[in-house]
Amino acid sequence: MKKLNLALLTILIASPSLYSAPRQISPTWLHRYLPSIPVKDVDIGTASCHYKPIIGEGDSEARVPRSMARVGEVTIDPHGDCKEVSYPGEEQIYYILSGDGTLSYTGEKSPVKKDDYMYFPPGIGHGLADDSNAPLRFLVMGFRIPPGTSVVAPPKLQIANSNDVKLQSDAGHPESTQYRLLLGSTQGHNDKLDCGLVVTSLFLMEFAPGGTNFPHHHDLAEEFYLVLDGHGNMAAGGGENGIVGLHPAGPGDAYFFRLNATVGFYNTGSAKAHILAVRSWYPFPERDYQN
Repeated sequence: MKKLNLALLTILIASPSLYSAPRQISPTWLHRYLPSIPVKDVDIGTASCHYKPIIGEGDSEARVPRSMARVGEVTIDPHGDCKEVSYPGEEQIYYILSGDGTLSYTGEKSPVKKDDYMYFPPGIGHGLADDSNAPLRFLVMGFRIPPGTSVVAPPKLQIANSNDVKLQSDAGHPESTQYRLLLGSTQGHNDKLDCGLVVTSLFLMEFAPGGTNFPHHHDLAEEFYLVLDGHGNMAAGGGENGIVGLHPAGPGDAYFFRLNATVGFYNTGSAKAHILAVRSWYPFPERDYQN
C-alpha cells in the first residue's frame, strides 16, 4: 500500500497539468463588427440573399446565447429574394435597416420600408423579397421558445414603423437617453406592439451628445445592442463599480450581453447616437417579470 501511495504521489507531482489544465469559459459578452463578418450559407440564403451571423446560429460562439437563437444581418440584392422559412420552436423579429421590399406572411404580401419591424410567431411561414433597384438590408432576430410553451399566434401580422413610436424617458435612466418602445411581451401595455413570448423588449435608444443610459445589468434577461449611428464608449463586462470595461463603439458595432453582464453606453460624439436593442428572458419565467 505504501508503494502504491508513493506511486500516486509521484504521478501527481510529475503532472502539474492535472491541476492547471486550461478550461474554456464562456464569455459574459460578445462583440462583433458587421462589415467584417463573412457571409454564411443558412436556411434563408439564396444566390441573391446573403446572411451574416452576428450571434447564435452560424457564429463561432453560438453556444453562448441561451434564449437568443440567432441575430444576423441580411442583404438582398436588387430584385432578389430570400427563402421563406418557419420555425416551430422559435419566434422572430425582422427590422428593416435600409431599402424597400415585399414581405410574405402566411402567403399574403405586404410592402415594407426602412425602419419597419415585424413579428413572426413560431410555426408561421415568412420571407422577404426586394422589388427595387437598390439592396434591401434587414436584421433577423430569433428567440427560442421553451418546449411545452402555449403559443397563440396573433390574429394578423404584427408590423409597425419605429418612426411612428413616440420618444419617451425611462424612470430608471437619465433624461439624456430617450426610448422608442417598439415591441414587448404579451403581458405588456407600454409598447407599440405587445406580442412577444421569450422576447420581452425591442427598443430604440436615442442618446444626446454626452448622454448615457448608465451601466446596469439584468438578472433574468439576455440583451443585444447594435449601434446604428453616432460614436461613444460601450460598457461591457463587469467590475466592482459597474463601469469598467469601456470600449469604443460606432456604426456597425454589435454587442451581446449574458445575464448579469454590465451593459451601457456613453455618447462621446457631438451628434446624437442611436442604438437598436432587444432583450429576451432567460430562463423563461413562469410569471411575468420585467427587469
